[in-house]
Amino acid sequence: MRILCALLLLSFGIGCHREVKEFKPSAVAIRGSIKRLDGTTLTPEQIAGTVERLMSAGKVTGLALAILNDGNIVYLNGFGTREVGLETPVTVNSVMSAASFTKAMFAHAVMQLVDEGVLDLDKPIHEYLPKPLPHFSRYADLARDERWKQFTARMLLSHTTGLPNWRWFNPDKKLDIKFEPGTKYSYSGEGIDLLQFVVEQITGQSAADLMSERVFTRFGMPRSGMIWKPEFKDDLAVGHDENGKPLGHKRWKVTSAAGSADSDIAGMAAFMQSVLKGDGLSAKAREAMLSPQIRIRSRHQFPTPSNEITERDDPIKLSYGLGWGLFQSPYGKAFFKEGHDDGWEHYMVAFDDSKTAIILMTNSSNGESIFTELLSTLIGDNHSPCEWSRYVPYNRSQ
Repeated sequence: MRILCALLLLSFGIGCHREVKEFKPSAVAIRGSIKRLDGTTLTPEQIAGTVERLMSAGKVTGLALAILNDGNIVYLNGFGTREVGLETPVTVNSVMSAASFTKAMFAHAVMQLVDEGVLDLDKPIHEYLPKPLPHFSRYADLARDERWKQFTARMLLSHTTGLPNWRWFNPDKKLDIKFEPGTKYSYSGEGIDLLQFVVEQITGQSAADLMSERVFTRFGMPRSGMIWKPEFKDDLAVGHDENGKPLGHKRWKVTSAAGSADSDIAGMAAFMQSVLKGDGLSAKAREAMLSPQIRIRSRHQFPTPSNEITERDDPIKLSYGLGWGLFQSPYGKAFFKEGHDDGWEHYMVAFDDSKTAIILMTNSSNGESIFTELLSTLIGDNHSPCEWSRYVPYNRSQ
């Protein structure tokens, strides 16, 4: 019966994704063989064997996995445990911190506003505000640097403002602008949270409500939210450090577009399916979101900003779009997003021509150590910028 429900879910598309909550522990959604980028196929048993072997080798506590072929969810499963000591299994409905996956979902909501003419990507954001940006207490540190007047939504979504990732990484804990806005890529949670502030000013709507309406409800993600929901505790995963020690699950009370979302793998698969199929956006807006805004030639994504320049990733034309990283491969254009926080490590990548995608969510600080091999084995992706992302394999030292 569980497999029948899974097949019905997959057959009827986005509108049925609400039924994901009917999955039981260890349920697997399968539609025949799972196709890799090169056309070869894997059985569900081969996928499970690979995942379990690598989790054991990399000491990864729990992992949730989704694979999409032709824009449809063909594999959905959970492995390992939600919390060491309780030995509760990870299921397709286990709620995890989405970490920076939040940014990609928020970018989609923002592009909907662009589509509707509510927001202009290239209009300086201060023109949407009732007073100068530094007159708001959170941004008072910028009063002596008028380059804040150059900030646009395009810069904020493509991480080119020059703002730090987070101000508390600075020795003085103050917000500053580290380079001329628009000139290079430097990942910035501050930038995304600034765009959240602007969007809330424009719409008069909280980011939590905006995301619920435009992403979670729209795309059938019932176990997703920007702040903590009591119903999440029924199937909740907690993060774990490198030694497998439980770190808990942060119950956000304040929304952060940079990383406060919770979600399960079923919800993230529904979101990815929507992006692949172009749901919710015009073709023009989707193309803008997934078009290069800035080339990336930093050796690593972190720490930011990086002054180490390399040509290593030129063959894949590594770049950033609006909310998504981008690269070229023999299989065409790909877009990706990472998620990382203490005890949580995630990665999702999609190849637009074939509509093939994979989503990896782990509740372990060791998760990234098995990503390179999982990508290669499960979908034949040997082109994701794993070295740039510092995905050091479990069997190789830093």
